[in-house]
Amino acid sequence: MATDPLIYVHDLAKHFRTFRRREGVWGSIQNLFVREYQTVAAVDRVNFSINCGEMVGYIGPNGAGKSTTIKMLTGILVPTSGEIRVNGFVPHRQRSQYVKTIGVVFGQRTQLWWDIAVIESFKLLRRIYGVSQRDFDARMELFGHVLGIGDYLYTPVRKLSLGERMRCDLAGALLHNPPLLFLDEPTIGLDVVAKDHIRHFLHNMNRELRTTVLLTTHDLDDIEELCRRIMIIDHGRVLYDGPLDQLKQQLLRTKQVKFALKDRVQSARIGAFSRDGLELEQVDELTYRIRFDRTRVATADLIRQILGAVEVRDLLIEDESIEEIIKRIYAGEASLEVSA
Repeated sequence: MATDPLIYVHDLAKHFRTFRRREGVWGSIQNLFVREYQTVAAVDRVNFSINCGEMVGYIGPNGAGKSTTIKMLTGILVPTSGEIRVNGFVPHRQRSQYVKTIGVVFGQRTQLWWDIAVIESFKLLRRIYGVSQRDFDARMELFGHVLGIGDYLYTPVRKLSLGERMRCDLAGALLHNPPLLFLDEPTIGLDVVAKDHIRHFLHNMNRELRTTVLLTTHDLDDIEELCRRIMIIDHGRVLYDGPLDQLKQQLLRTKQVKFALKDRVQSARIGAFSRDGLELEQVDELTYRIRFDRTRVATADLIRQILGAVEVRDLLIEDESIEEIIKRIYAGEASLEVSA
């Protein structure tokens, strides 16, 4: 028997009424007596559902409506119209009960107390969420093992690096073992090692506890590492909702072949690939990359041409990155149909 989705959103909309200011001194005087307002649809009739255990990437350019959607889903904002039901709750109507069933990490905003030790913040959160001492001890042991936060539990939050604080924020958000976690730019400003720790931790939480994750980010490596499903929003409307692999297949236009020549003698024959439809780039003395439009050039034919023209030590076929695909969508160079 089919189960109800953990998150259900139907025709969700959020409109803001903004004051249009006139320029100059005379305009300022006019603003005192006659004001012009305009209505902006930050989110415009959005529909989606998310099942228990899913990790979903929710992406879009600045001002697309991502954060507004998340704030409505977490109960911070009241929708203008439409329906939201999350884990059996209407977030803005049942907020006090609802927030005990979710975890939230908003980018560089911390939920920990700035001037006290990390462990003291966790103890306060334990009491707020009503976590038993036994469960608290077990989760602290887990977070210490997976997130590596044991070394700075007794350090004031203000003395932590950004990466250390983000790990602690994740631990705080999951201290009460919520079934649903909202992440807004969880790896922003972090180095490669810190990002890898965060992603590994989220994978573990999802696999072992079936924690459902809705992730908004500008780092598309986060999406590719964590999410099988992706939703793209722009100007308040969902442009795509479906598998990441399907998006790649639907819009995968550019491929590239990177190859290393056997010796310098082969370099003289590279000119054969400087023609229409092929973009040739020299990576180093003996390594080259050819980019091409897969709708115009067959990959197998190009490889045969390369192997027939030059002797190579190594050859690698690469697809267009998800980042390039998203850029083309935002630029209006690619059309999408919203998946069911």
